[in-house]
Parts: sequence; C-alpha cells; structure tokens
Amino acid sequence: MEFPVRPLRAQTVPDLPGGPGWWYEPEFDGQRTLLFREEGAVRLHTGTGRTVTALWPDLVHAATRLPPGTVVDGVAVIWRDGCLDPAAVHARAGASPVRARELAGTLPASYAVFDLLAHPVHGDVRALGYAERRGLLLDVLGEPVPPVQPVPATDDHETALIWYEALRDQGIEGVIAKPEDSPYRPGAADWRCLRHSESAELPVVGYTGAASLPKALAVELPDGRRVLTEPLGAGPAAQAAPFLTAAGARERDRTGDGEAYAGTAPGLVALARTGTAVHAAVRVVAVRRVFGSEGSGGGGGGAA
Repeated sequence: MEFPVRPLRAQTVPDLPGGPGWWYEPEFDGQRTLLFREEGAVRLHTGTGRTVTALWPDLVHAATRLPPGTVVDGVAVIWRDGCLDPAAVHARAGASPVRARELAGTLPASYAVFDLLAHPVHGDVRALGYAERRGLLLDVLGEPVPPVQPVPATDDHETALIWYEALRDQGIEGVIAKPEDSPYRPGAADWRCLRHSESAELPVVGYTGAASLPKALAVELPDGRRVLTEPLGAGPAAQAAPFLTAAGARERDRTGDGEAYAGTAPGLVALARTGTAVHAAVRVVAVRRVFGSEGSGGGGGGAA
C-alpha cells in the first residue's frame, strides 16, 4: 500500500443521521494518525501526510505487537487524570524527536484505532464495507491491550446520542456516523460528524489556494494555535477574496499540524463555528474586515 494514504474524511452536520445502516463512534480529541506495521518496522503519518514516526516512540513500540501487513487509521491521544489532554498532544506534535522521547516518558500516548485499511492475510481491504472492516479490525487487534485499542462502536442511535452528551467532559469532541456498507475512499467525505461547537470570531492569518479563490483559511484560535478551516463555501470565499488579493502574498507558514498556508496581512476576521479539539474543525460562516485594517484596499473597513 502507498505511503502516505489520504484519509477518509467526515462532514460536519447539525444533526446525527439515524435509521438502519448507520454505525457510530465517539470522536477522540487528538492527532489523526495512520499506522503502517511493516516487516521489522512501524511508520506513522498524519492526516495531511506528514511523517511523524519519531514523535510517537511509545506508539511505535506498542504497535510492534500487530502482525506485519497491518495498516490502520486512528487518533493519537494522551490521557491525564481520566480526561483527554489536547495540550499534551499539541506539545508532542510540535516537539523535536529528542523532546518527544522525553514527553513519552512523562505522558505516554494511546492510540484509538477506528479503521482497518490493510489486513495481514487479506491485503488491502479498503473496498470492503465499514462493518466488515470493523470485524477484521477487531480480529487483528485481538484482546484490547493498552495503549493500542479500538474505539467503541454501536449501531444504536440512542446510545450514540448518550455518548455525545455524557463523554464531552472527558474530551470526546463529538460522534461520527459511518454507513455500514461504505468503503474506505481516500480523500472522500463519506462520514458524518456531530461536533460540540461554539461560535467565535477568529483572526485570519493566511489561506490555501489562490488569493482570488481561497480554498480554506488559516485562523488563530483563542489559545494561540493556528489551524486551517474546513473548505470554504462559496459565500465566505467570495467575501475573503478581495481582501486577500489586495493584501498581496506574504511568507508561507505552517499550522501546528504542519499544514502549509500563504500568510496574509492582519485585518480579516472569520465568523466561525469551532470544535474543542487540538485539531479542531473550524467551519467558516462568514468573513468580515476590521476597520482601518491593512490590506483593505486603503479605504478602511466594513463587512467584506
């Protein structure tokens, strides 16, 4: 199987889908990580394709118990006092390999596995439906042994809603719904996710795509972290484009996840719905300029 693999994505939805044929999993607050167990080695990469094997030595060691030929998708998480600790995940994700080994000794990571891409006997299983892949995943993992464990799953809609409400204080950021017969299509958005979210006004620090047609915005969260938003809708993209074009290109930079973006002048604000995770989903509802901002075409502000 190719390395890295584009992960299957989830669309944020306002309501959790129900009815026959849906399965549900809690969404863990951590770093999306795909794990390759090869003969004599383990390799890890993020959802954006960045190799992070050296940052998670504890997970590499634990994954050696998996049979060679196994490829799984999951989330690297860190627990502290019974709750997920997104700050610790963020620190590990941005650490040097030496520092990462030190952090692994004080706050070891866990790996919440939610999908199987390759089986040691059956090979590439991405064409199989979710429910069949789930069964093979449990077979490969065997008796759950920390720190590598499968995420809980249920086909009961009411149970999923209970998880959504009851597990929030532990750092569970929402519930993901997956069609039981859906294959694993790299890059597709076939899953649905109901996330805990809050409204926020976030300063825009950059963008991806062309200034005249931005694909996503880079925004700064209240705690200082910089993340890329979900893909922009036509409305927010059209609102942002005049400002980004007038501001001109600035130095390229990267988010804490290593995702590249083109920098822009200060003065643009995204009105967004944000999740609670260290790699929180940020959905832009609208974009506006700040009065008197640089890059506003020299004429002050007003809504974009």
